[in-house]
Amino acid sequence: MGVGKSAIGRRVARELGYKFLDSDDRIEKQVGKKIAAIFAAEGEAQFRAYEREFIETGHPTQGCVVSCGGGLVVQEGMSALLKSKGVVICLFASVESIIERTSRNNNRPLLNVADPEARIRELLAAREPVYMESGACISTDGRTIPEVVKHMLRTYRACAKRDQPEPLPEAE
Repeated sequence: MGVGKSAIGRRVARELGYKFLDSDDRIEKQVGKKIAAIFAAEGEAQFRAYEREFIETGHPTQGCVVSCGGGLVVQEGMSALLKSKGVVICLFASVESIIERTSRNNNRPLLNVADPEARIRELLAAREPVYMESGACISTDGRTIPEVVKHMLRTYRACAKRDQPEPLPEAE
């Protein structure tokens, strides 16, 4: 959270001529509640189930950039599922940047705690190893949105090219 995935994802999608989808927005529309209300009424486990359902069935298999919440990839089996759907790029930022970027937004259920900085450090410590295994990783610290977009486009194109199957040899 607070790494710029929605703003950056929108621009990357526009550059590629793809559709942009935000998993949180889609879940809110499907359930009819804001994310904070889902957490409050149904709990984090149910929210994670909604995330999994979205990834499994809630978007096209091609031509889209999907922005997902930071807790999605740490779910059991999710890293492999995401990789099967396309190129996975994880955005990072320092704890300080995340605090600065999220401090103006009270709609972050995981940060509605007495010590948000300690919670961010805890989440990053638990999630970072999974992020590193899940796909390409790009830091947003000290970079403008256009710089990160260019880096993401280069990374996407390199990964997409690498992941394409080799053509079969022609029969003689």
